[in-house]
Amino acid sequence: MEYWALATGGTALVGLIMAFIYAGMVVRQDPGDEKMQSIAAAIREGAMAFIRREYRVLVGFVVIVFALIAVFIWYKPPDGSESTYTGIYTAIAYLLGAICSMTAGFVGMNIATKANVRTTHGAESGTRGALITAFRGGAVMGLTVAGLGLLGLSVVYLVFVKWWQVVSTPAGQASIIAGFSLGASSVALFARVGGGIYTKAADVGADLVGKVEAGIPEDDPRNPAVIADNVGDNVGDVAGMGADLYESYVGSIVAPIALAATVFAFSGVAEDVTRGMLLPMMIAAVGILASVVGTFFVRAKEGAHLSRALNSGSYAAAIITTAGTAPLVILWLKDIAEVKNPIGFWISIVAGLAAGLAIGWISEFYTSEKYKPVREIAESSRTGPATTILSGFSAGMESTAGAIFFLVAAIAGAYIAGNWAMPDVANSGIYGIALAAIGMLSTTGMTVSVDAYGPIADNAGGIAEMSGRPPEVRKITDSLDSLGNTTAAIAKGFAIASAGVTALALFKAYTEAVGIQIIDLGRWQTMVGLFLGGMFPFLFSSMAIKAVGRAAFEMIEEVRRQFREIPGLKEGKEGAKADYAKCVDISTKAALKRMVPPATIAIVSPVIIGLWDTQALAGYLAGALVVGFLIAIFMANAGGAWDNAKKYIEAGNLGGKGTPVHAAAVVGDTVGDPFKDTAGPSMNIMIKVMTVIALVFAPLFIR
Repeated sequence: MEYWALATGGTALVGLIMAFIYAGMVVRQDPGDEKMQSIAAAIREGAMAFIRREYRVLVGFVVIVFALIAVFIWYKPPDGSESTYTGIYTAIAYLLGAICSMTAGFVGMNIATKANVRTTHGAESGTRGALITAFRGGAVMGLTVAGLGLLGLSVVYLVFVKWWQVVSTPAGQASIIAGFSLGASSVALFARVGGGIYTKAADVGADLVGKVEAGIPEDDPRNPAVIADNVGDNVGDVAGMGADLYESYVGSIVAPIALAATVFAFSGVAEDVTRGMLLPMMIAAVGILASVVGTFFVRAKEGAHLSRALNSGSYAAAIITTAGTAPLVILWLKDIAEVKNPIGFWISIVAGLAAGLAIGWISEFYTSEKYKPVREIAESSRTGPATTILSGFSAGMESTAGAIFFLVAAIAGAYIAGNWAMPDVANSGIYGIALAAIGMLSTTGMTVSVDAYGPIADNAGGIAEMSGRPPEVRKITDSLDSLGNTTAAIAKGFAIASAGVTALALFKAYTEAVGIQIIDLGRWQTMVGLFLGGMFPFLFSSMAIKAVGRAAFEMIEEVRRQFREIPGLKEGKEGAKADYAKCVDISTKAALKRMVPPATIAIVSPVIIGLWDTQALAGYLAGALVVGFLIAIFMANAGGAWDNAKKYIEAGNLGGKGTPVHAAAVVGDTVGDPFKDTAGPSMNIMIKVMTVIALVFAPLFIR
């Protein structure tokens, strides 16, 4: 069986090789004239400086958690048999997961900050070249995320399970593998919150003072916050979102691995358990190959709909994955006697993939200017910012209904199909739900590629404005950017949907690990945990939004000061130059300082509650899962809708730029910024990191 694990690692390397090839293609493109390169260098310098400082903070946190895991984790089976020391192995897996996550973020942002200026230069020749360059820059991130995720899991499985055999029981092996997922989740939570605070503090400051007060265009070089804003696109929407989907991807693989350790242990045949644990990794391998092929389908023609070019790649990857996993599941499980209908597990995978696409479509419907919700928000801006905000809130809340419908349909369908596959085995339906999660994220390589394209296009527009490119160039980059807002919303939809299903599967793995058969709501401890869990997403969101608000206040005051004190800056007189570095420093310090409290509470609280009562922790996780999922969908879609309503008006509709209607839309967009890029997308990481923490530290709770 180890040869199959080696094969999954080899497939991951294929994805990484393609990422390297695309990186070379991007770098070989012409970066434009000296002025464009100078602006791009300032953005790149700020982005790389921030990520290095952020990672220094993360290293200290990772070292502390590594030590705690190494000291306190002894695997103790629920049946009460003798404990086995697994702490150092789980800690090493945790460290590897953290390193892979940080590497993926660093590599992706490194190429994104090179692709932005090349996209701008490509736009001078037309839409096609600009879109392809931006997409290839995003593909580096996408294929690196998927490749490092699967490669890291393959290494952990081979070293600790097959070669060293550090613990004999499958459940103990799964708990070590879960350490890798915890490393990915820990880094993602800090990266998402920190990057979100950075980018939105700069964005809010640049928009409110620049667009509304000073009446200057977006990305105007007179605006002191403009470089910080463009840096934020990279640290928040490339490194942050990449880390987000990396941990979602890893978690979706680890959840069915953890469940397979108990579901397939019925027969006492070690090979049956191995097959169940390897299946999610092999599904992910098919998804990587499908994503690589899908990138070849992204082709743009001048005058054609841009969304079709990106959607063709996503749909191709989904179709190939659907077709490829059917024979895989049937052939892989056909020799296990208790698997009566292996096609049932394939149906579970397809249910997840279909639900992910459906929830992505829901996000597109509520955030694209092509559809009614965004246009209604734009229309409501005629009567001022209050009605803009109200209509955005209602659209975001309404969007949760469709998302929940498709989520519960996927859960029910995957459970029924999984139970049909192994009708005589307990928890086979839950294993089916876990496979639905990997079905949703099997094409992560393609999903992240399309998502990371967005901030590259956004940066390209900023460089075009600051370097004085002709209006037709900015028009092209604006069209790419508008599409990027929608692709980002779709990616968030995938991440949030998978978070709900993955957290549910990890939740079941936790209850199995601590021996909980029934969640007893009659116990006061469980009810206390349930209410605390329902409260925590609100507290977490409050801390994240407040952090953005405080940082934005400092940014606004600094931009106003520079307009006031630097002669001729606001008027654009020759020789008057903004102090960009000061604004970059404000965002950097604010993000690094304020990302720690909410992320730390999310990581520490499950341990404290679990040490008190395992049933209370089950209630805590359940409450956080349901409430966190709803808040995530609401915030992501409301924020995306406000943003594109503003862009719809800026495109010349309802009076266009500089009108009171536009000013009202800018206020709505400003409110939506921390919704869609800080608090909202952090929810899906939060609910998974808490369930992974519960699973990894379950042996400590039992002891």
